[in-house]
Amino acid sequence: MAGSKIAIYGAIAANVAIAATKFVVAGITGSSAMLSEGIHSAVDTFNGVLLLVGIRLSQRPATAEHPFGHGKELYFWSLIVAVLIFGLGGGVSFYEGIQHIRRPEPMRDPTWNYVVLGLAALFEGTSFAIALREFRREARGRPFWQALDQSKDPTTYTVLAEDSAALAGLGVAALGIWASHRFDMPALDGAASVVIGLLLAGVAVLLISQARGLLIGEGIRPETARAIRSLAMQQPSVQDVGRVLSMYIGANEVLAIVDVNFKDGTATGEAADAIAAIEQQVRARFPMIRRLFIEASEAPLEPAVPA
Repeated sequence: MAGSKIAIYGAIAANVAIAATKFVVAGITGSSAMLSEGIHSAVDTFNGVLLLVGIRLSQRPATAEHPFGHGKELYFWSLIVAVLIFGLGGGVSFYEGIQHIRRPEPMRDPTWNYVVLGLAALFEGTSFAIALREFRREARGRPFWQALDQSKDPTTYTVLAEDSAALAGLGVAALGIWASHRFDMPALDGAASVVIGLLLAGVAVLLISQARGLLIGEGIRPETARAIRSLAMQQPSVQDVGRVLSMYIGANEVLAIVDVNFKDGTATGEAADAIAAIEQQVRARFPMIRRLFIEASEAPLEPAVPA
């Protein structure tokens, strides 16, 4: 989680400086694409603050009302961030672009736009590099796309998605400003703003989908469940293993319930030893499974009490 905070702090610092500069230059040059980029950076700044709020609230200890802790706070706030990207970032940029296409205004001087876009690319690239470094550290050698697909920490991949969209948006804005000035077609600047809005909306939809799955109770991957069943079946007293019920209750915390059926004639002590061995092996192989409950389908026999 410390690594996630570093990525978020880097993103906030970059976006504050970039947003202020973009708004000033947008006012000077009258560029619609630059105004959209300024809105994008302002939204990203606010989103970074919300992610920090989510991290802080998710780390509160368990209570009687929330016996499994508050880990899902992080998923809730990441969903809010995704909605803001869609509504404020994508929606406002799209609207601004349409308005500029309907009422195009000649661009006064594109020079400052190029300067700001270059500086913004430098800052955004630095923020992206920081987030990517932290993400690779958390991936522990796994291929990038596999680690991204399997990640349940929304803070890091949200920053990665935001910075990726920002870098792509800067390229679109630069192209729109150049084309608008080169061909003396102010509407092209508005078209670039529309494309930026659609880009942000697309990224937001992906983030919303990921947050939704985690909020409604996404569990471990099928291969992980099969591995847990295999570990349980290695115990001589275990006859069969039922479904492995699981759910992510935090970025790195899983609740899992394993239904174990013991062989006929298994004594209580032997069953207890088997359960302890299964728990030890599962926790050692899958450290994210912090809460593990193993239930016996059929009660093992009590040892005979001598007369």
